[in-house]
Amino acid sequence: MKTRPTVEKMNPLILVALGGVVGAVLRYLISTSVQSGFPGFPYGTLFVNFTGTVALGAVMYLSESYAGLTPEARIFLTIGVLGAYTTMSTFGYESFRLLEQGDNVRFALNVLGTNSLVIAGIWVGRIIAQRLSP
Repeated sequence: MKTRPTVEKMNPLILVALGGVVGAVLRYLISTSVQSGFPGFPYGTLFVNFTGTVALGAVMYLSESYAGLTPEARIFLTIGVLGAYTTMSTFGYESFRLLEQGDNVRFALNVLGTNSLVIAGIWVGRIIAQRLSP
């Protein structure tokens, strides 16, 4: 008789993939639902990024003090679900940890660097897209 694999025995890549499906679908459903009532500003994305950050903070801090959250469940939730739901959650968590540790210089570099690079990345992507367009 074959036993079904449990979350504890699943390959981490499968956990990330399954969580990614859940997170991507949630992001689409939630952001489009929120955005539909507010044209002109990306409230849907803002909402998703904020709620994803809140969720990641909760999961990460709970996993430090709550033994019931297995490493596999943490991978599924943080890298899989929330990684696909929003990458801002990881950025927020890592930045906050730098603040907690009193590393104000690295905190500022992370915040300024990340925001500058993602804006620059959009600009570079726009240039690439324009050059590839007929």
